[in-house]
Amino acid sequence: MDSRRQILIQKREEASLGGGQTRIDAQHKKGKLTARERIALLMDEGTFCEVGAFVTHRSTDFGMEKQQFLGDGVVTGYGKVNGRTTYVFSQDFTVFGGSLSETHAEKICKIMDMALANGAPIIGLNDSGGARIQEGVVSLGGYADIFYRNVQSSGVIPQLSAIMGPCAGGAVYSPALTDFIFMVENSSYMFVTGPNVVKTVTNEDVSSEDLGGASVHGSKSGVAHITAANEVVCIQNLRKLLSYVPQNCEEKPTPLPYHGGNESREVLIDIIPENPNQPYDMKEVIQGIVDADSFFEVHASYAENIVVGFARLAGKSIGIVANQPAFLAGVLDVHSSQKAARFVRFCDAFNIPLLVLEDVPGFLPGTDQEWNAIITNGAKLLYAFSEATVPRITVITRKAYGGAYDVMNSKHIGADLNFAWPTAEIAVMGAKGAAEIIFKREIDSSTDREGAWKEKEKEYGDLFANPYRAAARGFVDEVILPEETRTRLIQSFDMLQNKVKNNPKKKHGNIPL
Repeated sequence: MDSRRQILIQKREEASLGGGQTRIDAQHKKGKLTARERIALLMDEGTFCEVGAFVTHRSTDFGMEKQQFLGDGVVTGYGKVNGRTTYVFSQDFTVFGGSLSETHAEKICKIMDMALANGAPIIGLNDSGGARIQEGVVSLGGYADIFYRNVQSSGVIPQLSAIMGPCAGGAVYSPALTDFIFMVENSSYMFVTGPNVVKTVTNEDVSSEDLGGASVHGSKSGVAHITAANEVVCIQNLRKLLSYVPQNCEEKPTPLPYHGGNESREVLIDIIPENPNQPYDMKEVIQGIVDADSFFEVHASYAENIVVGFARLAGKSIGIVANQPAFLAGVLDVHSSQKAARFVRFCDAFNIPLLVLEDVPGFLPGTDQEWNAIITNGAKLLYAFSEATVPRITVITRKAYGGAYDVMNSKHIGADLNFAWPTAEIAVMGAKGAAEIIFKREIDSSTDREGAWKEKEKEYGDLFANPYRAAARGFVDEVILPEETRTRLIQSFDMLQNKVKNNPKKKHGNIPL
C-alpha cells in the first residue's frame, strides 16, 4: 500500500512540474507566470480542484511517444472565485509550447461541458503556440470542438478569456467567441497570421507586438476589452469583473450590502458647462451617480466617444452606456455603435440592468463612416436596445439630437424610464443648423444676416432646445435636478427589479451583423 501511495504522490509532483523546472525558469525569466501559478492567483485560496492531471497525448508520429508529460499542456478544474464556483483551463507553455493536441482539447471540452451543465462561469487562460502540428487534423478538430462549445455556452454562462502569451491562428477564435478578452501588455499577442506570413504576403515588416499586442487590440481593433500592465493585475481584473455578473442567465447578480443615507450628490450640479458646445467628462457624471469606486470600465481605450462598463448603485450591479462629450463630442460612429451594442447584449443576456447617460449630437458624417457601414453598425445598437428586456433607464444630460436620440435607449424603443436634466436639448438638430434651414429666406433677405440668424437661432432654441416639449409628450418621464439623479435612479431600479418582459416567440432575431 505504501508503494502505491508513493506512486500517486510522485505522479502528482511530476504533473505539477509541467515541462520541468528548466522550462519553468525560462517562463519566469520572460516575466511570465506558470499555468498553475495563474490559477493560484485566480482562485480563492485552497479551493482549486484539478481534473485530468494525469492525461497524456496519444500521438505516435515523429517520435512523440517518447515525449510524455502528465496533463498534456493544460491544467483544468474548478474552484471558487469570490466565493462562487468557477471553472478554468490554463494552458501550460512549458509543455510543447502549450500547443493544442487531441487530448489537450478534450480536457478543455470536458471542463466547458461541466461549466455549462452546472451553470457557472468559465475562464480560459491562454498561452499557446497553436495547434500541435505533429497531430495534424486531429488538433484542428480539437479547436472546432472548443468553438462549438463556446457558441452553445454563449448567453448561458459568462465566458472570460485571458491572453497571457501567444494566441495565434485558429486559436484566436475561441477567445473571440467569449464575452470578454483580457490581455497583458508587452507579453501577450493575438493574430490570425503572424509577422512572417504578413511579410511574405504583403511585404509589411511588423513585430508581433505591433501586429497583435495588447495596446493594438485595446485601442485600434477593439478585440481586447481589458488590458493590464502585468499578469497579476490581469488576474485581479478577471476576479473583479466576475463580481458584477451572475453565475448564469437564470440568475441575477449578487448585490453587496448597502446602507443608504443622504443620496443627494451636489457634485453633479456644476459639471455641465454653460456653453452647450463645450466638452466635459461624462466619467465625472458616472462617478457622481454610482457607489464610490465601483465603476469598472470596459473597452476604455477603444471608441472613446462612448463609455461602457459595470458599476454598483446602492450595492446592486448595473451596466452603464454613456456618450462621452470629451471625445469627438460624443457622436455615434461605426466603432462606438459596435462597442455599445455588444455590451448591451451581454448585460441583457445576464440580467444586468442598464443605465444610459445621453449627450449625443448625432451620428458622425462623412464618406469614411458611410463606406464602413455606419447604417448597419448604427442599427446594431438600435437592435440591441430594442431587444433588451432588462430594466432600462436613460438620463439625458444635454444633447439628444436626431436619430441618435432614438437609438440611445429612447422611450420609443422600450426604455422603462427616461429622465432629463434641465440642461437637456431634445431636438432634430442643433438650434443654429435648424434656424438656418427653417428660416433661410428671412435670414438671407435681412440686411443684418448674422443678427437675424442669431435671433432665429434663439427662437428655435427657446422652443425646442429644452426637455419640456418631450416631457409634455411623455417621451421624458420627469425633468430632474442633477443632484437628485442618484436618488431617483436607486428608487427607479428598485421599482423595476421584478420587471418581466418577453419578446415575441422566435428561434432568434437577425441582428444586422
